[in-house]
Amino acid sequence: MRVLANPVLLRMGFLLLCAIGAFAFGLIAFRRLRKNLAEEPESLGHVPMASEGLPVHAYHAVIQQLKQQKHELVTQQLSERRKAKASDTLSSAVLANLSCGVLFFNTAGLLRQANAAGRKMLGFASPVGLSVSDVFRTTTLRPTSDGLARVSSVEEALRPAMSGTTAVRGVLFNFITRDGESKVLEVTGSPVMAEDGTLMGTTLVLNDKTDLERIRHDQRVRQEISAELAQELRDSLAKIAGYAQQLAHNRDAELALQLADNIAGEAAQLDRTIGSFLGGVPKAGAMAINAAAGS
Repeated sequence: MRVLANPVLLRMGFLLLCAIGAFAFGLIAFRRLRKNLAEEPESLGHVPMASEGLPVHAYHAVIQQLKQQKHELVTQQLSERRKAKASDTLSSAVLANLSCGVLFFNTAGLLRQANAAGRKMLGFASPVGLSVSDVFRTTTLRPTSDGLARVSSVEEALRPAMSGTTAVRGVLFNFITRDGESKVLEVTGSPVMAEDGTLMGTTLVLNDKTDLERIRHDQRVRQEISAELAQELRDSLAKIAGYAQQLAHNRDAELALQLADNIAGEAAQLDRTIGSFLGGVPKAGAMAINAAAGS
């Protein structure tokens, strides 16, 4: 009884009971906290998350949108390719049916494309890869209207177009093919510019002026022949008129006979001159044509 009545022991007992109660309370609180921590991940597990922290359904929606955009882009690219192919086919068909020659040179001055008419005019089976000087190496420039050649070569004449400075039009030159055929060609050069203003190449358009120049040459020859014929006719008529005047004032029978023979001779000469002109080119005209062809 003395022991139970000791206040120190009572205090120690009370402290022991308080410690046991606090330990029990802490143990219960620790178990509840652990249980709450275990239940929280389970509740979060009902909403799936991606590795980046986004919900899986949102992640799939983004993927589907990207796939749709990719499909639309591929479809657009295929459409653009079809349009470009159709445009190239149309351009090739148009170039193939043109009567004039079309040549395209790149910025390095090398031939990249030539239509059928251009290859035929130049006498090349496949001129692709040749330079301007190689394509037109057997050419001589024709003189201008004043009889003077402004430049010494076709390459020099086409230089403004090849450099992208300006277009060049109406350059006439004599061209000899590999088969030895002589032609008169007219070339027009135009630079091809990109949308940003850079030079993509140069297009040359060739026109065969051989037949036209031959017709002009024949016309000049005929004009010369006509002038010579007119002069011969004037001379013959003047002689006939002179003989007729002498015959009218002459009293000598022998001289009158000589004058009559002269008139008949001039008339026969006129008949031969006119007959040769109507039947073909006279000798003087043929000589003029040969001289012009030789020059």
